[in-house]
Amino acid sequence: MKNYFLGLLRILTGWIFLWPFLDKLLGLGYATESGKGWIDGSSPTTGFLSFATKGPFEEFFKGLAGNPLIDWIFMIGLLGIGISLILGIGVRLTSYLGVVMLILMYASVLPPEHNPFIDEHIIYAIVLLLFSLLNAGDYLGFGNKWKKSKLVSRFSILK
Repeated sequence: MKNYFLGLLRILTGWIFLWPFLDKLLGLGYATESGKGWIDGSSPTTGFLSFATKGPFEEFFKGLAGNPLIDWIFMIGLLGIGISLILGIGVRLTSYLGVVMLILMYASVLPPEHNPFIDEHIIYAIVLLLFSLLNAGDYLGFGNKWKKSKLVSRFSILK
């Protein structure tokens, strides 16, 4: 039963990454206004990095706002992490890359708004590390089949 919940948690966490990709890409009217999606020519990083960043790294993050390379890295990260977690493939590598993304997001808003030390980015980072340690892709996903593929046999970092 616990494996079922671990798989379900992994899938739902994947959706936490995939949804903002879709919203920022298409401007679905949630966090991204309709007509202001990436597909419409807007930058998916400009709003947050220009107006929501604060703390000791504020100027660094503001300097990244609207940079096309940063937009691509961010969007590919959201898409890749989301799909990987939902399908249960490449969970180990994806977890580590997701932790890097989440730590950068955490650093962009120091100190967190509702707690002087911790926010959801840290919690999600720990959850991702647990996915890696517990082989979460094996449950309700394609992790077992993925691990047996020739690609993963050749490049074990893709587990």
